Amino acid sequence: MAAGHGIGERLRAARLAQGLSVTETAERAGITKGFLSQAERGLASLSVGSLLRLCGTLGIPAGKLLDGDSGPLVRAGERPRVQFGGQGVAEFRLTPASEGRLLVLQSDIAPGGGSGEDSYVLDSDVEYVHVLAGEIEVEVSGTGHRLAAGDSLTFDPRLPHRWTNLSTVMPARVLWVLAPGLH
Repeated sequence: MAAGHGIGERLRAARLAQGLSVTETAERAGITKGFLSQAERGLASLSVGSLLRLCGTLGIPAGKLLDGDSGPLVRAGERPRVQFGGQGVAEFRLTPASEGRLLVLQSDIAPGGGSGEDSYVLDSDVEYVHVLAGEIEVEVSGTGHRLAAGDSLTFDPRLPHRWTNLSTVMPARVLWVLAPGLH
């Protein structure tokens, strides 16, 4: 799945606003300039870790990449699709963009999809994951937790973590809750 044009455009705009070249930005974020160029054009998928490193390099709060309405009601047919990195992942914001106390995302993860090879951290107090369908593995600080439908895990998102759908045939559907939400 290609990265969203919205995220790529925002990353490019932030880079240009700071007067940074593709090469300089890529070096600071630990990725290749060709990969960054493709990501900015929506032609490559960033891992969650790479996306967060780019946000840090460019001084963009990760929550600014997640669009959505600001009203209190998010209808099933109108929930905004967000692209927060990873491969084989379709994500939807279930809480309004204006709600900073809480962020709830639904991830539909294709077989073999996930956050990517790199572990990442988030600036929030608590992260909760609940598997609605399928099976995933969430690795937190090097410890793997295999979760099946109905299972939940709560952890400190400031610890390095990553996740993947281990199945080669079955998709997974997962709810992620972060408190407070990402700013």
